[in-house]
Amino acid sequence: MRDSDVREALRARLGAEHAGASDTRLVEEMGIWSGTVRIDVAVINGELSGYELKSDSDTLERLPAQADIYGKVFDRMTLVVGSKHAKKALKIIPKWWGCLEARVSDNRLVLKHKRKARINPGRDAKIIAQLLWKEEALAILDFHGLAGGWRSRRSAEILERLVERIPFASLTAHVRAALKARPSLGQRVACDLNMPIEASET
Repeated sequence: MRDSDVREALRARLGAEHAGASDTRLVEEMGIWSGTVRIDVAVINGELSGYELKSDSDTLERLPAQADIYGKVFDRMTLVVGSKHAKKALKIIPKWWGCLEARVSDNRLVLKHKRKARINPGRDAKIIAQLLWKEEALAILDFHGLAGGWRSRRSAEILERLVERIPFASLTAHVRAALKARPSLGQRVACDLNMPIEASET
C-alpha cells in the first residue's frame, strides 16, 4: 500500500461526498504556517478540515509534531492511516481527530471509519490569519472599516490588527472565503473540486 494509493482513495471519497457542492474546494498540499508546512488534503467550505495521510510504507515519527501544528489551524482533522499503523496512531492523535483506516478488501483499497472528527477546541487565530496574503488581509480590514492608515504597514502588523479587532468566527469565515476565491494555480488532477492553493510570503 503506497501513499499514492491512499491519496487516490481519499480523493475519490471526498469527491463523492462533496459532489455538486459549489461552495466546497478540495486542496492538495496546502501551505500553512506561512507555507513552511503542508497538509496532505484540505477541504474548505463552512469549515476548514484537514486530512493527513500515513500509508503502511510511512512511519509515525512526525505525527505528534504534525498533530500540534495542524491543531492550531483546522476546525477538524482526520488521519487516513494504513492498517499497519492504525492502532498505534489512534494513541497518538488528539481525541478530536477523526480516523479513517485504509485497508485492502477484495483486491481494492477501502477507507473504514475508526473515529469521527470533532470540532477542534484549540485553534489559534494568529496562525489562521497567517493563511492570508497581505492584500487579502487588507481587504478584510477594509470590509470592516479598519484599513485606514494601515495599507503601508508590515504584514505582521496587519495580521495582528485583524486578530485583535475582528471576532474569531468572523475572521475564520473571511479566511475560508479568501482561500476559496484564489485562482487555480495548476490542478494536479482533473476534479471540479480540486484547487491547489499556495502560500505567499507576507
